[in-house]
Parts: sequence; C-alpha cells; structure tokens
Amino acid sequence: MRLNPLTPPTVSTNYSPFRVKRDAVIIIFFLFSPLTTAMAAAARFLLRGAVSKASIANVNVGAQSSFGITLLRLSPNCSSKTKTQRRNAAHFTYHPDPVPTEYGPTTKMNLFQSVTSALDNTLASDPTAVIFGEDVAFGGVFRCTVGLRDKYGKDRVFNTPLCEQGIVGFGIGAAVAGATAIAEIQFADYIYPAFDQIVNEAAKYRYRSGNLFDCGNLTIRAPWGCVGHGSLYHSQSPEAFFAHCPGIKVVIPRGPVQCKGLLLSCIADQNPCIFFEPKILYRAAVEQVPTEAYTIPLSQAEVIQEGSDVTLVAWGTQIHVLREVANMAQEKLGVSCELIDLQTILPWDTETVCKSVAKTGRLLISHEAPITGGFAAEISSTVQEQCFLNLEAPIARVCGYDTPFPHIFEPFYIPDKWKCFDAIKKLISY
Repeated sequence: MRLNPLTPPTVSTNYSPFRVKRDAVIIIFFLFSPLTTAMAAAARFLLRGAVSKASIANVNVGAQSSFGITLLRLSPNCSSKTKTQRRNAAHFTYHPDPVPTEYGPTTKMNLFQSVTSALDNTLASDPTAVIFGEDVAFGGVFRCTVGLRDKYGKDRVFNTPLCEQGIVGFGIGAAVAGATAIAEIQFADYIYPAFDQIVNEAAKYRYRSGNLFDCGNLTIRAPWGCVGHGSLYHSQSPEAFFAHCPGIKVVIPRGPVQCKGLLLSCIADQNPCIFFEPKILYRAAVEQVPTEAYTIPLSQAEVIQEGSDVTLVAWGTQIHVLREVANMAQEKLGVSCELIDLQTILPWDTETVCKSVAKTGRLLISHEAPITGGFAAEISSTVQEQCFLNLEAPIARVCGYDTPFPHIFEPFYIPDKWKCFDAIKKLISY
C-alpha cells in the first residue's frame, strides 16, 4: 500500500504481534538515525496508532504493546506530548575587534555577510570564479551565497547533487582547467565522503605531476564547530584530520573582519585551501567590515592580547572563550595572559607561538575537537621540543572529550571558560 505523505497512515484493527515487532524495529531505526524531524514524528505517530488500535481491538500483544510505549519514552523528544525545547545560551560573550582602518570604508556585517561580501568581490573581479554546492543557488542553509546567483547568473553560482565527493571532484577538475573554484560543503561534519578527493587528489595533484598541473585555485568552504544544539552530525571540528595532509592549507577565522580577509587570501592562494567557518558566529559575531577586497596573510598567527605569565592559544570560536578566561585570570588571580589566534592550522605559525611561550613559560591550548589526536597535541609537541628549557609547567590542553559530540550534554562537553580557568590555576600553582 502506498501512503500519501500528506495524510496520517491508517492502521488496520487486525494488528498482529508480528506487525508490532516489525514497527518497533522501524521506530528504533528512526530514533537513532540522522533522519529529519518530520520522518521521526511520522514514525512515532505510526507506532502510537498501532498501540492504540491494538488495545481497542483487544489484540493480545502483551509485551509488544508495552515495548512500544517504552520506545515512546526513550528520550524527551519522543514523548507523546508536545514539548518546547530550550536552546542553551552561548558559552561565550562575543567582543568585536576594533574597526580596521587600513582597508578603506567599512559597513556593519555579521560573519555570514562577510563571507557573502568576499564571494561577491571575487565574482566581480575574477570572471573565471564559480561557486557551487548543495543549495548555494538560493543562498545556502546559512544564507552565505544569498543574491549571488541573481547577480552573476546560474552558470557561475549553481547547485550540485547531494554528493560531497562529487562536489570536490568537480572542483578539482574546474581548478585544473583554470577556473577559480569555490566549493561549499554544507556542514563540516559531511566533508568525510570527500576525504579521498581532498587528501589523495587535491593535495597531491601538483606533487605527482612534477608541477606540470595543479588545482591550487580550489577553495572548500564549510560551516564548522558547535552551535548549541547541533548534536553528532552538525557540531564537529575536523581540522586535525586535514592537518596531517601536506599539500593543502586549513584556515579558521574568529570573526567577520578576519573571515573576509582570510577567505579572500585562501581564494587567491595557489594551493588548495579548506576554509572552516564557525557557524555559531554566523549571526552572533558582528563587526565593521571593509566593503572592498582585502587579504590577511595565511600561516601568520595574531597576538590579540599581550601578557607575561601564561600563553593561551586557540582558533575560531574558542578565541572568544579564552578572551573571557584571560580577563578572569587577571581579575581573580592577578595573572597576565597572552592570547594568540592561530588562524591558520596548516601550515601553522610556530615562530609566534614559541616566542610567546619562551616569554611566559606556560602554555594552554584549547579547541572543541576531541583531545586525543587533536591539533593541540601537535602544538604541544612542537613547543616542548623548541621551548623545553623555558617551560615552568607542563603544557595544558583543554579540549573536547573522546566521545561523539553529544546533544543534551553539550554544555558538559565543550571546553568552556571554567575548565580553562581551572587549567590556568593549575599552571600557575605548579
């Protein structure tokens, strides 16, 4: 029987124990698979209807009916009663950077608007530039490409099938042919199907051809990091996977001004670049951003705040957490912290970080990704090798746990300011 998706399914009153078991298996699949809310709701409706009908018809299903009711109570989201979910407040306070004066006139933009501005500048100045990905033609799920198709045409801003491997593979081919290819992966969590294309093709194209061919004009954008309610498949920070791959560059901005300048640098760079955008900042981060095109050098960390006692290193959203931590340490402990935004993960600025650690003697590194094998480990190893005699305490890492990214337990998972503050106290008292 084919069901009309717009109407609730009907359930026969002759509901056998076998069918109850079958639908129980189906609902388990729905509950624990990354399907849409509508599909899960439809599945729960079916099971509730089945249990109700079986009860009315006096079908002797016994344990099966009880099992179905138990399934409905597996989580708060599976309750038969409608509940309003409360989203957690951001775990940081965003403080905008000073208005830049060296790049010309500015206008107020949030982070996704700064992305749009950078892409607009590129399309206007480079006739070979093309933007493609899932849903980019109408603006994308985060509105980063809104209006660009209407302005530049469907041949330069266009949708692709839902196939990340195909998106990046197409981008490699376009870049090799001479186009400036800007691909969007809708979420960084879904970049893994394209891993082979990025690591085995894009990163090695120049090397394996002896510099006869390259795809250096390829830039891959992707929303990245936790957002407060993203759970397993919309919260990941996969930068460390790509930091192990020579031949590409990995960049993560902390705000709108850096976002536009670094994105334009990635697009202009003659190497394939992965540009991760902290999606929690898309609307939360607002700054005065230059309207004209400008670039910020890659592989150059920025010392945001100078200090003398502890060096704090992070990138993306975590910079704003550590900015608060630095203020707390100064107010409560009298500890002066030097805050560094790494900005480029690969290749990273070892000189700036090691110079700071040689001065302070202490280092704390923080990121949202799991601690084991995270990029903090690479920084820690390098600093230990180059600054061993300058260290006054073991290097501290405050990162995510070695678990999948949780949903309701996100506040306990993220490396918030209290965890980082406790780490500073341990560094000072060592």
